[in-house]
Amino acid sequence: MNAIEVSHISKSYGRLKALDDVSFSVSKGEVFGLIGPDGAGKTTMFRILCSLLLPDQGVQIPSDTGQILSRATVDGFDVVSQMREVRCRVGYMPGKFSLYQDLTVGENLEFFATLFGTTVEAGYDSIRAIYSQIERFRDRKAGALSGGMKQKLALSCALVHSPSVLFLDEPTTGVDPVSRKELWEMLLTLKERGITIVASTPYLDEVRCCERVAFLDHGRLRGIGTPDVILEEFRDIFNPPGIEKVVAGPQHQEQENVIEVSHLVKAFGTFHAVDDISFSVRRGEIFGFLGANGAGKTTAMHMLTGLNQPTSGTGTVCGFDIRTQHEQIKRHIGYMSQRFSLYEDLTVSENIRLFAGIYGMQDDEIHRKTDELLRRLEFTEHKDTLVKSLPLGWKQKLAFSVSIFHEPGVVFLDEPTGGVDPATRRQFWELIYDAAHRGITVFVTTHYMDEAEYCDRISIMVDGKISALGTPDELKQQFHQPDMDHVFTYLARQAKRD
Repeated sequence: MNAIEVSHISKSYGRLKALDDVSFSVSKGEVFGLIGPDGAGKTTMFRILCSLLLPDQGVQIPSDTGQILSRATVDGFDVVSQMREVRCRVGYMPGKFSLYQDLTVGENLEFFATLFGTTVEAGYDSIRAIYSQIERFRDRKAGALSGGMKQKLALSCALVHSPSVLFLDEPTTGVDPVSRKELWEMLLTLKERGITIVASTPYLDEVRCCERVAFLDHGRLRGIGTPDVILEEFRDIFNPPGIEKVVAGPQHQEQENVIEVSHLVKAFGTFHAVDDISFSVRRGEIFGFLGANGAGKTTAMHMLTGLNQPTSGTGTVCGFDIRTQHEQIKRHIGYMSQRFSLYEDLTVSENIRLFAGIYGMQDDEIHRKTDELLRRLEFTEHKDTLVKSLPLGWKQKLAFSVSIFHEPGVVFLDEPTGGVDPATRRQFWELIYDAAHRGITVFVTTHYMDEAEYCDRISIMVDGKISALGTPDELKQQFHQPDMDHVFTYLARQAKRD
């Protein structure tokens, strides 16, 4: 008997067909990938298999042997009529962090154990290999954990009741490359215990960790097979051609610095999140600001954008002092956070007009540039669409375009493409290149090392300090590594602080 059977499953949200007659099976103990572009239907399928969402009912497919009823089972139990049995047998990590930020590590784990009628002690053997790595932080609030530690806690909570099937919906989004590798090493140890694993991921190295993958696109199953076969067959989606580098920014402005930082420190008590960093960024430059989760990147970015005050050191952004002129800085920069930053209950056009007004633009200019932006993004037909109904990749492109709508001197992008499929990420970087060519400085953090290769220069933070600074080629030569993924891993593994 297979661990999972999906037969002719469909799901519609009004006129939108999220899943359209999908069928596949997963063997017991298999590591199975559910992959596809944003909006393909992957999350809808996860929720149906976890009995959190009902599939469309009453769909019957004619066959030579009679009528085939659409149905999905997990460990032989129907996800609709036997949902209680299903829920006892599955563990689920949704795409968004699913734990309670204001509860401690230990409290979250105890809560989830209680939900499943067990205890942490009874389920400890199931989570020992993972939870032992964060157990010393059991009294720390979940919201204060780094991205990698959060994922280890979420995985521990999903496993505490010893499930036979584990569903992971993009479990490593927002997690640095080293922590991603560690998480997948843990998942492969779970396979050795006979646990069936179904995972979605936008990272191609993680896709290749699966034994088989099913490729969903616009709700339909377009292919199923080994990762190499599927990635080759649909290479236009999963491996689009790279972006040809262009000269960043107008030539006469290349040497003008728009960001200057000298001996910048941010301390929280005795802990130095940012520990004496110095660098400068030129106008029109694409500057990659890299580091593992907890290295201090976001803290440094908050100081540069006027959201936080430094403990010591100096810095200027667009000529304004980060200590005394943070309000002026905010008017001359754009900012796009890790979490989607637009208003989901407003339409595309309403979001553009709202932020343009906040930036102090005039009505006639807003109207003209809105029409130009909608045409450039091919969003004209969707201008009255609520943002919450857009695919993630569309949302991210819109959020970036809104962040530079007022033509700022610098735009800060904090992991802007997390969880976005390769083809959409390429389109996003074309927007970045266009902005840089117009003279906008792009200050970007990312956990995708192929994106690091697109930057003009890169800094890599380790333990609050800048451990490397230079062009991608210079860093690869300096550390004798073949690509930026190896450079990052080599430096990140030298971190000493928790």
